[in-house]
Amino acid sequence: MSVEMTIESVRVSMMNYQRVVILKEKDAERYLPIWIGPSEAEAIALQLQEVQVARPLTHDLLKSVITALGGAVQSILVSDLNDDTYYARILLTANGANLEIDSRPSDALALAVRVKVPIFAEESVLEKAGVILDPETGKLQAKQPEATANLSEEERRRLSAFSDFVNSLDLDDFDKKNR
Repeated sequence: MSVEMTIESVRVSMMNYQRVVILKEKDAERYLPIWIGPSEAEAIALQLQEVQVARPLTHDLLKSVITALGGAVQSILVSDLNDDTYYARILLTANGANLEIDSRPSDALALAVRVKVPIFAEESVLEKAGVILDPETGKLQAKQPEATANLSEEERRRLSAFSDFVNSLDLDDFDKKNR
């Protein structure tokens, strides 16, 4: 089962200066942080802020090529999380066929904001790495313990890096839209 998400923000970790895109479940208070590269972070942020660039970026080129070939992106799906690596699929139609193209989530998200299509995440990914806001503190908390009950000790150890990272973010303004 997949869950519709929106891009909440693109942020920089003050611990290690890595970029993270924060997806938010459309109809709930669950978030999915995904580390991305600086180029992809810039590509997503520029499009979200509607900044015009002089020349097309790679994801603008991809959009143009898909359109020129008669295709249309339908949605993107963050499909898996395995060994600390996220996986995504670009779902598109071309010449009457439905296609699924393997992609890094950062590239799929940069394309999605350009073609304005829905973003989905598999429930299994959200169960592994989704976080929720603590209603009392407003801080993000890793889902515990029921969400990690079926994970091995090795998977819990690896996912603790996500928790450490999320807990290091300054997210005081994260839910300002709800205030």
